[in-house]
Amino acid sequence: MIIALARHGQTDYNVALRFQGQTAVPLNARGIEQAHELAAEAAKHEWGALYCSPLTRARQTAEIVGERIGLEPIPDERFKETDTGDWTDLTHDEVRAKDPEAFAHYERADADFGFPGGETLEQQLERVVDGLVSVTQAGKLPALVVCHRGVIRVALCHTQIRGLDMFMEIEVPNGSLVAL
Repeated sequence: MIIALARHGQTDYNVALRFQGQTAVPLNARGIEQAHELAAEAAKHEWGALYCSPLTRARQTAEIVGERIGLEPIPDERFKETDTGDWTDLTHDEVRAKDPEAFAHYERADADFGFPGGETLEQQLERVVDGLVSVTQAGKLPALVVCHRGVIRVALCHTQIRGLDMFMEIEVPNGSLVAL
């Protein structure tokens, strides 16, 4: 394994199915437990570097993991969650009621889908791939990147060469570790 991605622990937004995008949402009590479970799993491997999204929930998770594996997290903006724009802080049900057509577009992860006032999956894919290339070129491998479900989904769409149309099919539970 050259690079592994880990999803942050649970937040109250995750429980409520609320779009958190790039907001500063902290881990809840279960999320802190999941971060410790992730740290125990990560400790079974040797790591050359630990990177993370600078968003609160990922940073908290990375700090718990880093303490366990003896590495300081290196924040990288490219591993932030998708900018969900106007949908940020709204629940799935609220968006579905407000704009059912756009929500259906989101659920299908259509190639041209973009969050109103936010970013497209293609834009996110470009920045995530750029970040992964930089991690690889830094040479401190294997590397662990603590990030978000959207980041992991676009990375897997890219590395598995299946396209963004499989985005919504990829399950990434909070606190999970995924090898690229």
